[in-house]
Amino acid sequence: MLVLRHKTLVKIVGKLFLSAFVAVLFAGVSPGVFAQDDVLRTDTSLVQLNVGVVDRQGRSITSLSQGDFVVYEDDMKRPIVSFEPTQAPFSLVMLLDMSGSTINFRQQIQQAALRFLDALAPEDRVSVIAFNGKGVHELSGFTTDRRKTAYSITLATGSGDTLLYDGLKEALRKLGGEGKRRKAIVVLTDGLDTEVRKSDRATVAKAADADVSTAIKPEANQALGIVLANADRLGVTIIPLALPSGDPKRLPLPDPRIIAQYTAARTRLDMMADRTGGWLAEIRRLDQLAGLYAQVAASLRTLYSIAYQAPHPDQRDGKWRTIRVEVARGDLIAKTKPGYYAR
Repeated sequence: MLVLRHKTLVKIVGKLFLSAFVAVLFAGVSPGVFAQDDVLRTDTSLVQLNVGVVDRQGRSITSLSQGDFVVYEDDMKRPIVSFEPTQAPFSLVMLLDMSGSTINFRQQIQQAALRFLDALAPEDRVSVIAFNGKGVHELSGFTTDRRKTAYSITLATGSGDTLLYDGLKEALRKLGGEGKRRKAIVVLTDGLDTEVRKSDRATVAKAADADVSTAIKPEANQALGIVLANADRLGVTIIPLALPSGDPKRLPLPDPRIIAQYTAARTRLDMMADRTGGWLAEIRRLDQLAGLYAQVAASLRTLYSIAYQAPHPDQRDGKWRTIRVEVARGDLIAKTKPGYYAR
């Protein structure tokens, strides 16, 4: 069984996006406060969006043109500078968790990743990056050569610590060299980054028993903030595929402090997807992993890419900017990331 989370607009468009994207939802989340260290700087003041559109019956609409969209930032209408239809190719990073927690199902991971390649368009450029206790490793650079990419997937191995956020930072750095192409990261992980978990463990250790469940503030994590800031600047959609080994509801012992750590890790994956216009897929059964990868590839083909000029590009005040996208046809619903921090 596959369960996907949704933070906002669930009562209005939840059922529509559920049917349109085979139980995959776009979502928004309330902004938090993030660190700005190690932010990947770019030379553009354009805000880049990936936008999904469905009708009232939940069917994806893939035949719209630039003139069908209107973009607002903080309720101020903005001119669209560039537009890519749903058929435009992507640059994609397949980011694979090869830490110790995934050793028992490596074969399923590799088979699912190979099926993902089969579902992509021929012009999509794919890179494979793996992370394990020894670091982050690019197994193959961006290419349309599916045989090369498939071979690199078979080389993914490792054990030890989970360097999730280091892997995400490297994936974003590589995508920064892909120019104006549409960009996405599909990351297969349990979400339990080793260093971040150490910080969470220290937090709950100091908390009173009654405060354990709320002691960790997932949105205030520095590593998450860096990833979100870089994804904002590059217009990258992040799609986490959350492995069952990181599910707080599956812990064998109901220790409140451990549950709080797992819950915070899963919440960060959810926020990462929401803030970038992606979606979080919680994997309930590993035998459905291959099908999920194929669904993600199909869903990417329903996204438009839009870039607009920020109204005050020189105002890097760190404040939240709200984004809203409307479609000229009143019977259609558009969804993208809810906004960004001006940094």
